Formats: sequence, structure tokens, C-alpha cells
Amino acid sequence: MESIEQELPFLKEMAKGITAQFGDNCEVVVHDWSRPYDSTIVWIENGHVTGRKVGDPGTNLGLEIMRGTTEGDNRHNYVTQTKEGRLLRSTSMYVKNKEGKIIGAVCINFDITELTIAEKTLQSLTASGLQPVRESFVTNVGDLLDTLIQEAQELIGLPPSHMLKEDKVRMIQLLDQKGAFLIKKAGEKICQYLGISKYTLYSYLDESKSTAGEAAGEAGANE
Repeated sequence: MESIEQELPFLKEMAKGITAQFGDNCEVVVHDWSRPYDSTIVWIENGHVTGRKVGDPGTNLGLEIMRGTTEGDNRHNYVTQTKEGRLLRSTSMYVKNKEGKIIGAVCINFDITELTIAEKTLQSLTASGLQPVRESFVTNVGDLLDTLIQEAQELIGLPPSHMLKEDKVRMIQLLDQKGAFLIKKAGEKICQYLGISKYTLYSYLDESKSTAGEAAGEAGANE
């Protein structure tokens, strides 16, 4: 497979077959990573499950893989939730070309909210071996960036007004690892949030990468 566009007719039929099998609570999404990340969804069945449509962006998990922070291995049977709080059992499968480069993804999201309410009688179908994963389903990349900023700030544990330089450097490092800077105009929003200039942002970004490199070198030396 060389492109998602080339195989889209087959992927559409596959998505229809999966949702026909599992019903209205099952969403299947096809992402084309040759497109800008704010519009990677090229086909979706039962989009009401996450409230998305064709032309909407991918999630934070895809950003991490594009950034290289996370390996592009298929993820099966993990649990996440929508912004409305509905529980989903999900699978993300990454499509590669002949060179082994990821060119897109096929994702299945099955709404298990009602099943978990009846967990005592449906335990084997809903909870066996499932691990929670934080995944953000959004309809625009601005909301995705807001989520990444909030998560990074929670890890720092301080509001921007109380952050020292090292706190801001660490927060920028976290955002970089999550792929935030792959989002268009992310730098402007992060500068505004942290109350710093673009020059300072890139200076802190370079410093965070240098710090990460030194830490990796020390870890290797201690092995």
C-alpha cells in the first residue's frame, strides 16, 4: 500500500462491514496522514460515537507517534473516554507503506458505557485486561492543543504565573514530547499561555532538548 487515497474504497467497505457487525455503538475511522493533521479523517462510520466527521483531526495519540515520542505499534483493546465522559473500548491500527513509514490509521471505537453500568453481569466483556488510556477526541486541533497544554500544566503542578524558568522549560519539553509543536500556530498559543516571547520559547525548547539528550547519555552510561 502506497497511499490511503489509493486504498480508500476498500477501507470504506471494511469500515462499513465492521459497523454493520457491531452496530450503532461502534465507530470506525480512517486517517490519512498525508493530509494536514487538522483534517486527517477521510472516512468515518457512526461518527456520533465521538462526535466527529470527515475533515476533523486525529487524536493526541497520533501526534505522539508522528513526533516519534511513541512507537507506531498497533494498540488493541484499550479504554478511553469522550469529552462527554462516555467510555470507549478502542483499537488503533497503523497503516504503513512499502518503506515501513506510517501513512495513516484505522481506528475502532466501541461505546461500552451501557455495558459498564451492568458490569457485574457483563464483566468478561467489559473489563478483562483493559488498561485506561487518556485519549482526546476533538473536532478541531485548537481543542486538542488546549488539552495538551492542560495535561502538561497538571504535570508541572503550578499555574504559569507561579512557574520558574525551569518549570516552563519542563512544560515545553512535555509539550514537545506530546507532539504539540506539530500543530499549526501552536507556538503562538503556548507563548501566550506561558507569558513568554517567541524567542524565549525557542530558547527554552532548545534547552529542553539539550537536557533530554544529556539525561539519555547519563542513562546509557549507567547501564
